[in-house]
Amino acid sequence: MKKLFAKTHIVLAIALVLILLGSIFGGMVHTSFYSVDISEIEFQTERGTLNGLLYMPKGAGEGDQRPVVITTHGYLNTKEMQDAPAIEMSRRGYIVLALDMYDHGDSRWDGDIPVGGQFSTFWLYSMFDAANYVAQQPYTAKDADGNAYISVSGHSMGGFSTLVALYMDEMASLQTGVRNIYAGIAVGADFSYAAAIAPQSAYEAAFGSRTVGIIGGHYDEFFFNKSADEKTPEEAKVQGTVTYKDFCATNSGKSFLGMLPEDPAAESGKYYTVEAPAVTVEDTVVRGPETGTRVIYTPNQTHPWNHFSKEATADLITFYQTAFDGVTSPNQTNANLDANNQVWQWKEFFNMIALIGFFLLMVPLAELLLKLPFLKKAITEKTAPVAAATSTSGKALYWCTLVFSAMIPAILFPTLMDKQDGNIGALLTTACLLIIFGVIAAAFGAREKNKNVMHGGIAVAVVSLVGALVFGFADNILALSPYFVEPTVNQIGYWAVVSGLITLLILVAFYYFNKKEAGTSFASYGITLKPVSIAASLVVALVLVAVGYGLLYLMQALFGVDFRIWTLAVRTFKPEHLIVTLRYAPFFLLYYFINTVALNANTRGRKMGYLISILLNVGGLILWVIAQYGLDFITGVAMCPGQALNGILLFALIPCLAIAAVYARKLYEKTNNVWLAAFLNTTLFTLITCANTALFWNMVPA
Repeated sequence: MKKLFAKTHIVLAIALVLILLGSIFGGMVHTSFYSVDISEIEFQTERGTLNGLLYMPKGAGEGDQRPVVITTHGYLNTKEMQDAPAIEMSRRGYIVLALDMYDHGDSRWDGDIPVGGQFSTFWLYSMFDAANYVAQQPYTAKDADGNAYISVSGHSMGGFSTLVALYMDEMASLQTGVRNIYAGIAVGADFSYAAAIAPQSAYEAAFGSRTVGIIGGHYDEFFFNKSADEKTPEEAKVQGTVTYKDFCATNSGKSFLGMLPEDPAAESGKYYTVEAPAVTVEDTVVRGPETGTRVIYTPNQTHPWNHFSKEATADLITFYQTAFDGVTSPNQTNANLDANNQVWQWKEFFNMIALIGFFLLMVPLAELLLKLPFLKKAITEKTAPVAAATSTSGKALYWCTLVFSAMIPAILFPTLMDKQDGNIGALLTTACLLIIFGVIAAAFGAREKNKNVMHGGIAVAVVSLVGALVFGFADNILALSPYFVEPTVNQIGYWAVVSGLITLLILVAFYYFNKKEAGTSFASYGITLKPVSIAASLVVALVLVAVGYGLLYLMQALFGVDFRIWTLAVRTFKPEHLIVTLRYAPFFLLYYFINTVALNANTRGRKMGYLISILLNVGGLILWVIAQYGLDFITGVAMCPGQALNGILLFALIPCLAIAAVYARKLYEKTNNVWLAAFLNTTLFTLITCANTALFWNMVPA
């Protein structure tokens, strides 16, 4: 016991050291070794409240005005995803505002958001409103006529917001006589969504004399596609957008660069001098033609890769240096620092170190909490593992079932995430057939006086009935509404519920038709029904999450960082995130409870049990990602070309499920039951998910 206790303290100390050192060194890189002051700012606009991180290089301010870069994220992210351009441009002496768009992170839209109208809020106005705010600040450099030296940039829907802001700024300048936006570059975004405001030709006119760019990856999951009349017959057969593309060769890309459709493909990375046409309003010319600069970059990247790329960051640095050439402050001694001289990767590395410490913290801290008077009641009596198969056929069945269990969530992933009518109908039919099978099995067991078969049939029928209801009423379960206000969490939640039910069906079938007769008791599954043990487990889980997030808030207050790596982030949250987490928690508890039972039932007492548990949770999903993107990069068409957004969601979901598998096994070993692991995984990963995506807080019925 003393040895274990000492080991617990050592692991806890390592976790805390990782969190502290990761945060200290991450903060150092974030501030360019304390040469940049970073503060969180919040300002009111006519549409709501915008929040952001303001990067202010030492010496910059009213007495030394500088060009300003405003950079923002895409649909599922927050301002912290803009670390690379924010760090690199601020260390080059530019003032930077990393912005949370409305309905994301810490920014909020004030007005009502009707269900179905959520995409007509945040990306339309966020960048335009932010630019107007920054243009009024005393630190922003301006020319003699009052035009502000501000560049706007955003990824994905932030890119749409960038394009729209450039257009709106030009329209506003026709009234005010000054431009608030000097340049802009959209990352991972074309004109498709922006066309809701105006046609591409109107944008090209509005850009005028500005320097404007687009970064369009060859493997972007969403955008930069050919128009229907440009596609070959073979290309037209592909139903989806997860394919190879070359924006420089499309009519849209050529037009943006001032070229004609019949011209050869444009050159990536080349700055083109373009005569922007006159701006017309109701067929009246309100501003004559102007000459500006345009550029398209086409890295060999996917959509989310843009965030985490030295190449894309170098393209952004080059763009800003080109756009602001000749207008930087004399005090920006690093303004022309080579574009490949980058340090942001070190912040990401140290963020990851802190993130590892955060996840490592939970188990040793739980061990200490479980020694406290009330909380130790979460520990129950030890039970024998579920009996392992001994015969050759039994072992073969075991491994076949494990492979099936790992693959089914991946195979059904597209169907469940999008609630595809035809495939959901097939699942409903399957569930109905299983109900019939269960009823027949129960009747047969009753006739033969075989209680195991009878109870097993009843259990299969009941679980299948629940599944049939989940499939039959799919459109009403976790549907976007004023209560369930996070679209992607709705998708993941539905997938989790169905995956949990399928796992439960396999569990009850094996228990009653196989394991029980072999001598396995219900207690071997770790489902104790003692109220005091359940209550103590819940308290321990809540304390663990509270302590972990308490450290997060402390590190952010002291060093200005959170815990993250690429798309997986543990970030601070607002009260509304916590409220939304409580709404989704019951659905994820169903999944994590069944998942914890299944992992321990199938792997406890076995060699490589932890590895098998991880593979059960994510093995199929990893293969799905490999097949999806492997085929895309090899053939130019992904395995599921219509799965653009859902594939991206897996980049954060897979590591979360892998960590959850470790917690499920480790905490079971500490408590001899499933409750603590189920409660911790539900609370922690639901909160992580809900705090990192779009939250339409003011949603109202359509």
